[in-house]
Amino acid sequence: MWKKVDIQTDDCNMVSAQAPVIISASRSTDIPTFYADWFVERWKQGYVKWMNPFNGVPSYVAFKNTRCVVFWTKNPKPIMKHLDFLEEHVKNYYFQFSLNDYDKEGFEGKVPRLESRIKTFKALSERIGKERVVWRFDPLILTHHITVDELLCRVKYIGDQLKDHTRKLVFSFADIAIYKKVAKNLNKENINHIEFTEATMHQFTKGLQELNKNWDLEIATCAEKIPLEQYGVKHNKCIDDDLMIELFSDDEVLMDFLGVKFKEATLFEPSNKVQKTKVLKDKGQREACGCIMSKDIGQYNTCPHECVYCYANTSKELALKNYKKHKENQFADTIVGN
Repeated sequence: MWKKVDIQTDDCNMVSAQAPVIISASRSTDIPTFYADWFVERWKQGYVKWMNPFNGVPSYVAFKNTRCVVFWTKNPKPIMKHLDFLEEHVKNYYFQFSLNDYDKEGFEGKVPRLESRIKTFKALSERIGKERVVWRFDPLILTHHITVDELLCRVKYIGDQLKDHTRKLVFSFADIAIYKKVAKNLNKENINHIEFTEATMHQFTKGLQELNKNWDLEIATCAEKIPLEQYGVKHNKCIDDDLMIELFSDDEVLMDFLGVKFKEATLFEPSNKVQKTKVLKDKGQREACGCIMSKDIGQYNTCPHECVYCYANTSKELALKNYKKHKENQFADTIVGN
């Protein structure tokens, strides 16, 4: 899928590595929170080793051709000390920042308290620009105590504070039934969750539309099939070529990869027009996912946030065990330190 390059590993072996143009860091674990120092060190070394979660086969990922990094996080504070490095060496990057409010329930056991995360969000936005920090309330969870109205109240509280620090809100409805290990972990914690229905999806989104009259944010769903355009809600692309075109149009190599052609403004058409000549949908994601292709460098079972709804961890105990293992050799070429 990606071009191959030869690299020298830390132990001086020569190996073939894929060299992706876009890196996802990461859907599988929170690299900015727990592996920020590792990421910076591996960027300096020029590669990582990635373990296939389905067959355990290792492969190598080189950063030689990388033009954009998309960070996924619940707490970017640990990576913010490296922003000068990112600006100099990574240059093209943005954050998907999941900022939920399940403090009362403890659904995200190890994330900082809500007020601390809101403060971090604002600080990151002020440093790199609000267009590069996407707010996610993801996933939305219903229980016997968390109703649709209660969720809307929690979203409103956060949105009222973030409306000047981001341009977009992305949300998704918890898909518990299709992830067996998520259902297992919720049952283990004695959490009586309620699946969203089409009616409650519409109820929530209609309420969100009302809230957005005071925010004026772009609102989108993540990997949801249900059409909600009547409420002004789009289907999102988290790995987003349109956002990259807007933010990083001066990177000719990235634009060429995206298949972008610019038609210059004229007297009769005063703004530049963008033509995209490639379809780059990521075929490895769910059908409803709008993301373009990228290479994820994270590993499952390595995120110790202890989120009860996590699809990437078999159990919080295993994730913590692997995190501690990583800390013993934190700059190894893989996250878990193999």
